[in-house]
Amino acid sequence: MRTFLMSLGVVLVAASVQAADIKGGKDHPLLPRYDGSEITRYKQEAFTDYKLVTAPVRDHGGKDRNPNSVTPLEGKFTQISYKMPEGRAALEVFRNYEQAIKKAGFETLFTCEREACGGRNFSLAIAGDPLYMLFGDQQADQRYIAARLKRAEGDVYASLYVIMHRSGGGPLKDRALALLEITEVKPMEERMVVVDSSAMQRDIMAQGRVAVHGILFDFDKDTMRSDSKPQIEEIAKLLNEQPNMKVLIVGHTDSKGALDYNRDLSYRRARSIVETLSRDYGVVAARLTPLGVGMASPMATNRTEEGRALNRRVELVDATN
Repeated sequence: MRTFLMSLGVVLVAASVQAADIKGGKDHPLLPRYDGSEITRYKQEAFTDYKLVTAPVRDHGGKDRNPNSVTPLEGKFTQISYKMPEGRAALEVFRNYEQAIKKAGFETLFTCEREACGGRNFSLAIAGDPLYMLFGDQQADQRYIAARLKRAEGDVYASLYVIMHRSGGGPLKDRALALLEITEVKPMEERMVVVDSSAMQRDIMAQGRVAVHGILFDFDKDTMRSDSKPQIEEIAKLLNEQPNMKVLIVGHTDSKGALDYNRDLSYRRARSIVETLSRDYGVVAARLTPLGVGMASPMATNRTEEGRALNRRVELVDATN
């Protein structure tokens, strides 16, 4: 078994499943586990969004209320929480991981400890539901590092949060706990096809609206991606072939993020589409009305990535008098 020997005389060991790990739990191949630790929680998503904390969190309200403290990411996400063996201090665990992160080729983006992180507000931002019972309100000895590994196939971002669990009793009492979160940045597998102008016209005539998924935006922004052009061109073709048609351009999001924020984001994205159609394709702006409804009208469940991908869309709704 490959072993990382640390100057403190403690070890992080290469991936190995321990008998006490929760079912399905496993180490990430890029970073080993602290010797003798157990996986208490494991989660992995093939593609999702994640806000990496890269600065102190000073304001109450979590990551959404501290936009200048986070870096938005998208990609494959892995979350692993570990319970350390008895008698190990949070600092000892953190220093071992810190050294292993460096040895794996990561560069440090941000690190902090205790009150310098932002105190309780930092703790609650890192450990919201459902992690609160494990990590929340344990800021007295909190330590954190965020790091990046540059790779040709896509960068990897890792964060490690270590605390000493002092509250309550039970098996976690006076145990160091570690939360490791890794985001492997890569493009989402695109499965949405461009809807041509004739198909859009048929749906609008039959149903009064049509949903399109081929208009894509940079993450958490209203900046349209260049690969949206084929779908925009088809919408422009439809509107130029139907000069009397008026439409609502309605932006939709999935359920991730705050309600008001997503509603505003979806409006700004709809407005960006209107501006592009008017500026670049000669569609009279008075024929186009931007609206944003956020997550209020899903096409599918928001409990899966496939469902969330369907819900992130733009709809053209017939508004012709």
